[in-house]
Amino acid sequence: MGDPLNLGIIGAGVISGAYVSTLRALDGFRINAVTDLYVDRALGLAERAGDAVAVANTFTELLERDDVDAVLNLTLPADHAAITREALRAGKHVYSEKPLAVSREDAADLVEEARKAGRRLACAPDTVLGTGTQTARKAVDDGLIGTPVAATAFMTSVGHEAWHPNPEFYYQPGGGPLLDMGPYYLSSLVHVLGPVTRVTGAASRPRRERSIANGPRSRTRFPVHVDTHVTGVLEHDGGALTTLVMSFDVRAARLPWIEIYGTTGTLSLPDPNRFDGSPALSRGGSWQLLPYSAGYEPGRRGVGLADLADALHTGRPHLATAELAEHVLDTMLTLLDAAEDGRTLPVTRTTDRPPAVEGIRTAGW
Repeated sequence: MGDPLNLGIIGAGVISGAYVSTLRALDGFRINAVTDLYVDRALGLAERAGDAVAVANTFTELLERDDVDAVLNLTLPADHAAITREALRAGKHVYSEKPLAVSREDAADLVEEARKAGRRLACAPDTVLGTGTQTARKAVDDGLIGTPVAATAFMTSVGHEAWHPNPEFYYQPGGGPLLDMGPYYLSSLVHVLGPVTRVTGAASRPRRERSIANGPRSRTRFPVHVDTHVTGVLEHDGGALTTLVMSFDVRAARLPWIEIYGTTGTLSLPDPNRFDGSPALSRGGSWQLLPYSAGYEPGRRGVGLADLADALHTGRPHLATAELAEHVLDTMLTLLDAAEDGRTLPVTRTTDRPPAVEGIRTAGW
């Protein structure tokens, strides 16, 4: 892969551990600095990241370091845009956790900032690059289910307060089931069926207050500022219609994650919040698990960053594109607008269908 990519990490929350575990297993990265609003969390992340990892007192201090060429943005969703913008203006490449931003204007501005700066901007989720979604995409492209007609996508849970020690941000602007979990599902759907052109939706907020279930803050109550049950119909540019349900209000359900219905068969996809899992194909009889035919294997959180590092070295386009993240964000926000207005609305910030992962790739671990 050439010289390692010198990396700085901002944000030492729960997800940072998964990224560091992946990056430490690769030769293509050198984590040189980390920072967080809470010094103790930054110190803990630096210790997990390896020897001689510096703890920057501020994000500005991290950006001023000559040994940081790229920034991994793991801050809260509401802070993604501001952090990414400053990193791009400082001449750094950026890989951001999803969503890219929480407003259309910020997302479009970030894509333009990256273009002007000549820097790479990539965005999670990278699970879409794993063998689960990519094998399903190849199966559809190979005509195994005929012409796609419709799809369903379901994410139902009781809410993150059931397990997360500090779940409040999931219920603030930039959170909720759609903006939190929707990127996994919508990114997979766009990979398989193409971009979304129009949406219709409805949404509700059954509880205005919730409480933390476990941990030292158990029974702490907090307000809910976003809709927690969202349903919609997405029209893809190829003509397929997706029925979508994203909810933090379901105690139990027996639903598929994503299914694609074609003129000659049905494809049931594995959990889009994971990299692996075999798609199942039925042409009216029994279900057959498809062998992996495309995607990064094995997949781990951070494979999109590994792909970005390889793309920088080889000069090819990276796969976890900011353009896809911008389109997914616009689709989600338009769905919420459609739910509020009670009508069908066009998705205006479109994108080309993202590049596929050709064949089976390995990130090197």
